[in-house]
Amino acid sequence: MAEDLILSGVTKEEKYRSLIPQIEALVSYETDQFANLGNVTAALKEAFGFFWVGFYLIKEEVLILGPFQGPVACTRIKFGKGVCGQAWELKQTLIVADVTAFPGHISCSSLSKSEIVVPLIKNGSVIGVLDVDSDLLDNFDETDKIYLTQLCTWLSERL
Repeated sequence: MAEDLILSGVTKEEKYRSLIPQIEALVSYETDQFANLGNVTAALKEAFGFFWVGFYLIKEEVLILGPFQGPVACTRIKFGKGVCGQAWELKQTLIVADVTAFPGHISCSSLSKSEIVVPLIKNGSVIGVLDVDSDLLDNFDETDKIYLTQLCTWLSERL
């Protein structure tokens, strides 16, 4: 069944290696981008228990909140502002171990402690970002960066 994820492994890397092919299979045949992005956020939140997982998509020269899982969120983020806006500007993944130490961090929730933002890049242009927050300090590392970047690269080709 599509709603059943089978997660094997104990380490973070093993979970990603098990989850990503299931996500790809889940969204491969659906053409609606919001449905696909919604399922991706749900799968990531379910698999890892992240505090907040969501996409922001560029519309009208601003990042606008897209499908997400978690508490209510900021709706619009300007180019270069906060972690999401800077990941957009720099066209690179940003890992923030402690959001209170990040200059210009936009706090949508005081419960968020660390964050990773991965840009969605299509034809050389950023079309959105995947934003993942944790309620734990220093919760993201190179493993998250590698696998979330792989997932976002794959997704970008289909959006």
